[in-house]
Amino acid sequence: MKTFLKIILALFVADSTWSASAAEPAKNPAAPQVPAHSVFVIPTNVHEGRDPFFPESTRMVDAAMAASKTVEVSALTVKGFSGTPGHRFVIINNHTFGIGDEGDVITPTGRAHIRCTEIRADVVAIEVNGQRRELHLGAQ
Repeated sequence: MKTFLKIILALFVADSTWSASAAEPAKNPAAPQVPAHSVFVIPTNVHEGRDPFFPESTRMVDAAMAASKTVEVSALTVKGFSGTPGHRFVIINNHTFGIGDEGDVITPTGRAHIRCTEIRADVVAIEVNGQRRELHLGAQ
């Protein structure tokens, strides 16, 4: 019986000291912590950085160079229209687009990423490099 009372008393003392330390506020509260944000910069040449897993690769530099190229709208040609009046399609440089579709087309200056925003009877409105353009059927 004495052992049982000793165990109960030990548990009571341990519980009271734990709850007192848990309820006690910090004596020197630190300023609120703001999480750090990582910033990644894609290098524009080999001397600015490289891929740590493939150090001999130049694909990051090639991608940055390709993104900086401007595409001439005159290189985009409407080849034809198809579909029903409610659901139209357009063929631009041998690539088919519907309204809202995005894709890459091949031009003489390289690949161009375009987004089709509107298709009318003989005119298509697209976005290239963040600029809105209209292309006519057969016009170059």
